[in-house]
Amino acid sequence: MQFDSQAGRLLTVVAEDDSVLLVRAQAGDTLAFEQLVERHRDQVFGLAARMLGSPDDAAEIAQETFLAAYRHLPEFRGDSAFGSWVYRIAANYALMRLRHRKVANEVETPTDPDSPQFNERGSLLDNIADWGRDAEGQTLDAELRGAIEQASAGLPEEYREVFVLRDLEGLPYEEIATLTNTSLAAVKSRLHRARLALRQAIDRFYAERES
Repeated sequence: MQFDSQAGRLLTVVAEDDSVLLVRAQAGDTLAFEQLVERHRDQVFGLAARMLGSPDDAAEIAQETFLAAYRHLPEFRGDSAFGSWVYRIAANYALMRLRHRKVANEVETPTDPDSPQFNERGSLLDNIADWGRDAEGQTLDAELRGAIEQASAGLPEEYREVFVLRDLEGLPYEEIATLTNTSLAAVKSRLHRARLALRQAIDRFYAERES
């Protein structure tokens, strides 16, 4: 709300929605694009941070995402919402960064002794009860979500990426398969293993809450 002293009345300032800002941005209005960036940067940064486990890398991915979006504005036809579009761009850039890490054989950060452990074939070393069947039906509160996000940082990257995209971001299986360049079966298999591993974090969370 904004008060107009001359008219002696309150004027309602209506925020323009993304579609209006997008039209202005595609016409060359840089201020409109800056408003779009401001609206969606936290969501883009959050996705990248959860996938990469590094705020610095996430900041770079966010910058690359919006630069790419700006360059390709003329090509965007509005088949999806602007927010969804930049979200997919961010996911692609984050996945490329993960693949680059693997190729470069970067030294991995030592994991917590209590974090899930895997063998060289990607199988769990711990015997954990299967909880995947009812996982999608659970409603996670903020504290539990935080515990799971923290535990997901200890997962192998190929498991973490599908867990973040599906269980934290809610993307469809088919879209995850496209983004990760894998089969639908591979996505479901990796998600199942990630959920099994993260059950340890859930068990610890509830044990601590009860105590």
